[in-house]
Order: sequence, then C-alpha cells, then structure tokens
Amino acid sequence: MRGTLTGQRYVGDILRPHVGPFLNGLPGAIFQQDNARPHAARVAQDFLRHFQTLPWPGCSPDLSPVMHVWDQLKRQMPSCHSVHDLELAVQDLWAHLPQDNIRCLINSIPDRVAACIAAGGGLTSY
Repeated sequence: MRGTLTGQRYVGDILRPHVGPFLNGLPGAIFQQDNARPHAARVAQDFLRHFQTLPWPGCSPDLSPVMHVWDQLKRQMPSCHSVHDLELAVQDLWAHLPQDNIRCLINSIPDRVAACIAAGGGLTSY
C-alpha cells in the first residue's frame, strides 16, 4: 500500500474486500491481528465485531510468526532507488520465501502461546 494506513483504509482496502470474505468462507475461523493503530481503530473494531477475534496481549509481538517472515524479507532486501524497484524486490522475495520456513513458523504457534502463558503474558525467547 502506498501512503499511510489509517483505520478507514484498513477496513476499506483490506478487511472488507479480503479478510471478511475469507473469514466468511471458514466457519469457526478466529482472526488475529496486533495492536497497530489501524487495527485498533474504532472503525476496524466495529467491522470485526461480526467475526471471532483473538485478543492480542499488550507487549507480546513474539506470538506472531509473521514478524519472523518480515525479518527474513528485511535481511534479504537489496538497496532500492525507487518505489517501483522496492515493490518488485518485495514481490520477488515474497514469491521465493522457503515454504518449509513458513510451515515451521506456523507449527510453532502452540509453543509460542504456551511460552507466553508461562511468561505471564510477557516476552518469550521467540
């Protein structure tokens, strides 16, 4: 996305056209997001009240395996001199992410949750 992601844009460009239909096709699905400002905005929370969501502990970004995916992408990111070059680089890196790494991250979620519970909602080794 170009520009600032506001709560309104989050609902209009991401939740309503993509997340809502996806969740409607998965009965019993639980949606999780972090506490980023657009996610916590009233307009986003109003939209999501129609879906089951998992509350996000205040200081526990380590529950999300996607943070490790972003880190992998950042470490491989070449220098880019234009937005267009940046977009192409991100798309290429994303398309070539090793699926075994992603599968391992997904499979680690129960251990991540258990570690967070053991740490009383605080930081973990993940």
